Amino acid sequence: MKLFKAATTVCCMVLMGLALSPSAKADDWDKKTVFTFSGPVEIPGVHLKGWGVLPAGTYVFKVLDSKSDRHIVQILSKDELTVYATILAIPNYRLQATGKTVLTFSERPAGQPEALHAWFYPGKNWGEEFVYGKSRATEIAKATHTAVLFAPDEIPAEVVEPIRTADAPVVAQLRQAPVMAIQPSGEEVQVAEVVTPPPPAELVASLPATASPLPLMALLGFLALGAAFAVRTAEKRAL
Repeated sequence: MKLFKAATTVCCMVLMGLALSPSAKADDWDKKTVFTFSGPVEIPGVHLKGWGVLPAGTYVFKVLDSKSDRHIVQILSKDELTVYATILAIPNYRLQATGKTVLTFSERPAGQPEALHAWFYPGKNWGEEFVYGKSRATEIAKATHTAVLFAPDEIPAEVVEPIRTADAPVVAQLRQAPVMAIQPSGEEVQVAEVVTPPPPAELVASLPATASPLPLMALLGFLALGAAFAVRTAEKRAL
């Protein structure tokens, strides 16, 4: 009888632990990621005056807003007290996901900083491709022989005060700005010609990571009852 009670108690403790444990994905909605650059990196978007190129150092990347097919990404200082840049990004799809976060860069001539190109999340087939101002995108496309996303140069390139909220006027401009791509030849093309959006199946594939633990808890509950019954049966036979 004591053995039966002990088994039941242990099973109940396991289920309570599962019910009270926070989800591992609960706080990663902003995709917070820390990067350390060994050299200077050119960044697009609306940046603090004088910070169009980040010096070598450690920075925090976060998604400020992702409610539509246009995402807003911010680059912050290591202590997250300073927002260096607020960047418009378009979701882009890749065939092969990796277990690590990946940043890609547009190679530049020797002596010039690499230009930030895209940010892919670990375990995900989709990430963020960054949008430059038109004039800069044209220069990068010609130098790297690859298409670069761009928005009109009318959007401010620099600000005096850092942008901290998703409802800031400049963020609204980024959301509404027309985005296209510039080819190395200088031809302007639609974004769809150079960017593959995440398919609907991507959402389905991500559900297990964030789905409710209730089905698992129910399964473990049945297993616990079965184990308790087996212990009780064994105890009766021993008497």
